[in-house]
Amino acid sequence: MISRATRAAFAALALCAATPSFGAACEPLDFDGASFAICTIDPAQDEIRLWHRAQDGSVLGTFDRVNEMLAVEGRALGIAMNGGMYHDDRRPVGHYVEDGLETMRLITSDGPGNFGLLPNGVFCIKGRTAQVLETRAFAARRPDCIHATQTGPMLVIDGALHPRFQPDSTSRFVRNGVGVRADGTVVFAISDDPVTFHQFGRLFRDGLDTPNALYIDGNVSRLYAPALGRHDFGFPMGPIVGTVVTAD
Repeated sequence: MISRATRAAFAALALCAATPSFGAACEPLDFDGASFAICTIDPAQDEIRLWHRAQDGSVLGTFDRVNEMLAVEGRALGIAMNGGMYHDDRRPVGHYVEDGLETMRLITSDGPGNFGLLPNGVFCIKGRTAQVLETRAFAARRPDCIHATQTGPMLVIDGALHPRFQPDSTSRFVRNGVGVRADGTVVFAISDDPVTFHQFGRLFRDGLDTPNALYIDGNVSRLYAPALGRHDFGFPMGPIVGTVVTAD
């Protein structure tokens, strides 16, 4: 992952030069003593989707490979993040739907790790709308998602922090997540600094005004946001979530 100083330099260059529209408004934000990158998306205007495998069945794994695939259609990534937890072979841990095709079932039981720290949830994209739903509410409603990824834990549930989050926790990681505001605006966030779950949840509830928000992952969290000079590198990922724009 590139350093914060390098990111800042790229961001300064971006402000000094004309840049294309990247399909989302991304900006830095300081909250409760930590630094974050925030990307705000109107799903009525910007297409949000998930990617996991190429047409040949291989796992895409990187922002560059998604861009290569989109380039054939004259399109490109606007902004993107890792899009859900995955096994060692990069299969999604939880429910996964891409272009209307379900490749992993919904998991409603508790279990080990952050994913099993109930309540967890699902980020569901349906047409030009998106929502974050707690898993058992999702199971009851069964919305017809075009794209969906299940991960966890929930960060904010109907305006309340996850009940297991502790203000005095010492578990700190770079983390990323997604929340949806009451008006349908989608907000992606990634921390530049290691933060606790409690701190990250309060970012979404108090700083970003999202009554429902979902943890995507930690430690492996990465962001692609050209407007911020961000193209985070690392080991290949599982699912990737992002916006699509027309290539220049």
